[in-house]
Amino acid sequence: MDQSTVTPRLAGKTLVVTGAGQGIGKAYAARLAQEGAEVLLVDINEQAVAAAVADLKAAGLAVAGRVADVADPRSVQRLAESLRPAHPRIHGLINNAAVFSTIKLASFWDIDPEQWDKVMAVNVRGAWLMVTALLPQLRAAGQASIVNIGSDAVWMGKPGYLHYVTSKAAIYGMTHGMARELGADGIRVNTLSPGFTTTEVPRDTFTQ
Repeated sequence: MDQSTVTPRLAGKTLVVTGAGQGIGKAYAARLAQEGAEVLLVDINEQAVAAAVADLKAAGLAVAGRVADVADPRSVQRLAESLRPAHPRIHGLINNAAVFSTIKLASFWDIDPEQWDKVMAVNVRGAWLMVTALLPQLRAAGQASIVNIGSDAVWMGKPGYLHYVTSKAAIYGMTHGMARELGADGIRVNTLSPGFTTTEVPRDTFTQ
């Protein structure tokens, strides 16, 4: 078969990826764009998302960048409103944004409550806020997909990461609940659990 005549699987689709300024989020965005989608990269780091968009555009991919703090309801709402005129229909959302590499490792009884709250705000509330804010556009797509990024750390029970492990365990429950509520709208909700992945900001504790 002449591959040049094959229509990419995601041609005509608009997808949003959070935490896409670097690492695995950028890789998700690149792969989706390679499949023909227009991908909107969202990240809290303006420089990182700008660099990621420049890299992917240089590769001939259809991407654009937006800056938002997924833990901040007002920031997420502004993001959704800014996307609506040009993107009234969004066919997919990948909730990848998470606090991990900057976590201070500690036994659970020594975890700083402020850091606990920050991890939960980004990793759990952020996913919920993004789905809620983009729901009108996801519904308008007719058939849409939400992918919440989990982690194998949930099953490993890695010491020193209770805040992160707990946040990712919550993602599984959130995914099941959302799937039950959104199925009638033609919106699929699933969790993807990547294993250990080497990125620009790796942590070597998982090899110990």
